[in-house]
Amino acid sequence: MRDLLNRDVRDVLGDWLRARVESSAMEWLTGATNVLFAFSAAARRFPHEPMNLTAEEQAQAESVRPGWQPAQWTLCEAARAWLLLAPGAADKYDQLCATAEVHELSAFYKALPLLPNPETLRARASEGLRTNITDVFCAVAHDNPFPSEQFDEIAWNTMVLKALFIDIALHPIVGLDRRANPALMRMLCDYAHERWAANRSVSPELWRCVGPHADDAALADLERVLTTGDDRERRAATEALRSCDRPEAATLLARYPEK
Repeated sequence: MRDLLNRDVRDVLGDWLRARVESSAMEWLTGATNVLFAFSAAARRFPHEPMNLTAEEQAQAESVRPGWQPAQWTLCEAARAWLLLAPGAADKYDQLCATAEVHELSAFYKALPLLPNPETLRARASEGLRTNITDVFCAVAHDNPFPSEQFDEIAWNTMVLKALFIDIALHPIVGLDRRANPALMRMLCDYAHERWAANRSVSPELWRCVGPHADDAALADLERVLTTGDDRERRAATEALRSCDRPEAATLLARYPEK
């Protein structure tokens, strides 16, 4: 079944590329025999320009690989993903990542949800999150179903916390609400206190992962945001309280109605 999925995805990528690039570029791509060389050289044949997928094509992506979100992919990234799905290419993944530059790494990590044997790629994905290169981090964390499907709770929580630490938005993280958990709630509240102690702002998005699992201390933090935060922060705290099923959350919502 996984092999069939890979062939379907590869065919779809090929169709999208053929509709957007010169035939000579596709001839070069389909004739490539050295994955490592071709992966690097693809930038000379396929531009770093958005594919600009149609609504129909985006629906096609979902049909061949549920959760796949390639709307923001470039032509070069699509070509590189096509190469990664070639027979035998999986044997080259470690070598490829060891020598890849930023655009190449980003393409590899964006392609993670398409690659065979995903359980073998968890450590590689975690490696991508350890970087401070924003584009590479976002390639793993944003619009990518791989982390929500493959990461254990510790790896997931670490990714979300680091996104806040390096000032990366949370809302593009696939599965953000579904994977919220009590341990993450406590980590985020502790992080908020550290920010407050240093007189630094706290991203309103943080509270989205706190609300569903808020304990007494977290509810006190949300009340603090309701009384001292700006409009955006208060809206975020209100939404967090709405996601909490504790009666104390309803009491706070009644005490601090939206303005």
